[in-house]
Amino acid sequence: MADTSSNSDAALQAARLIADHKGEDTVVLDLRGVSPIADFFIITTARSSAHLAGLHRELAVFLREQGIRPLNGGHKGRAETGWLLLDCGDFVIHLMEKEQRDFYDLERLWFKAVQVTYWSKSS
Repeated sequence: MADTSSNSDAALQAARLIADHKGEDTVVLDLRGVSPIADFFIITTARSSAHLAGLHRELAVFLREQGIRPLNGGHKGRAETGWLLLDCGDFVIHLMEKEQRDFYDLERLWFKAVQVTYWSKSS
């Protein structure tokens, strides 16, 4: 069985990295007990396709350093589409431009999931 604590730590660290690199309205949803898809979803808004690609590059380095190999070969989608998805097994990262984020409204779709605090003043 996977170590749930280290999985949540990696997900929260990824969310902080995204926030540090100006991902907007970043949320972490705890899907445990809600869906078998993953334990956590991280959802953020990028300001442009270039910003989206930059967030992806930073996350690729972070995940490699953590020994996490995304199941989908690094991402699904292209920055030009406005949505990149990184399936990290226990957590899934959604990097979205505003138009896609508003249209798909993943937070509403996964309304039963609890939003997790990933940042604190002591972080």
